[in-house]
Amino acid sequence: MNYLSEKTINLRGKLHSWEHPMVMGILNITPDSFFDGGQYQLQADILKRCESILLEGVEIIDIGAYSSRPGAENVSGEEELKRLSTALTWIRKEYPNTIISVDTFRASVAEEVVKNFEVDIINDIAAGELDNKMFETVARLNVPYVMMHMKGTPQSMQQNPKYNNLIQEISNYFAKKVEQLSYLGVNDIIIDPGFGFGKTLEHNYQLLKELTQLHLFQLPILVGVSRKSMIYKLLEVEPKDALNGTSVLNTVALLNGANILRVHDVKEAVECVKLVQQLQNA
Repeated sequence: MNYLSEKTINLRGKLHSWEHPMVMGILNITPDSFFDGGQYQLQADILKRCESILLEGVEIIDIGAYSSRPGAENVSGEEELKRLSTALTWIRKEYPNTIISVDTFRASVAEEVVKNFEVDIINDIAAGELDNKMFETVARLNVPYVMMHMKGTPQSMQQNPKYNNLIQEISNYFAKKVEQLSYLGVNDIIIDPGFGFGKTLEHNYQLLKELTQLHLFQLPILVGVSRKSMIYKLLEVEPKDALNGTSVLNTVALLNGANILRVHDVKEAVECVKLVQQLQNA
């Protein structure tokens, strides 16, 4: 299997080193996301969120129009695309040079947002499992592709997930997917181990502890633990009170080789990156 050796990713025609960790800021334009659902529906709120996180140092804005929280209601592709098209029209007019990722598992949605709004990255929670046209679509679109490990669907993933060997199963999953994508000519692949997606609280912490084992692919690793239940359930708090826990786990992720942090709180994540890099360079 020929994994990439160059530690760069092509974003908007420029090669970015992923040895320097990047921060991806979350913009949920859904009414029902677990932490900030319903906050970003109006044009003024969406643009204010973009301005705020860009000023805080975000390098990528990840826009989602389909809530993937456990048990979330299914949303049609038409509704998802409608939400995205409206928000992207506003964002691209105001911030034309911003690197934008769209969080979708639908190939048709990916195609429309890349062609019509020059979206830079497709972030697929299902790694092609929920749409068998996704891999060939991202290959044709020639954009970086984030593929996440998920056991089941957003509606079923937390119904008693089990593994014989967690890290081995996730590694085998990615090995198969990377081989398929490489065969199709997809060069810029990012792997996301999928914290909270078909994993118990114990699975999540084991995965974070053993994150370094995913380095075997020599591909950038995206970690998204921001304000998730693995933090707030363990600490017995609400998501709104899980920022400190998020910063702690983001720091652990960086120490274990995470290359992209997907977060709600950009300023704090940027500080984590700066502090960990100073420590590693000392």
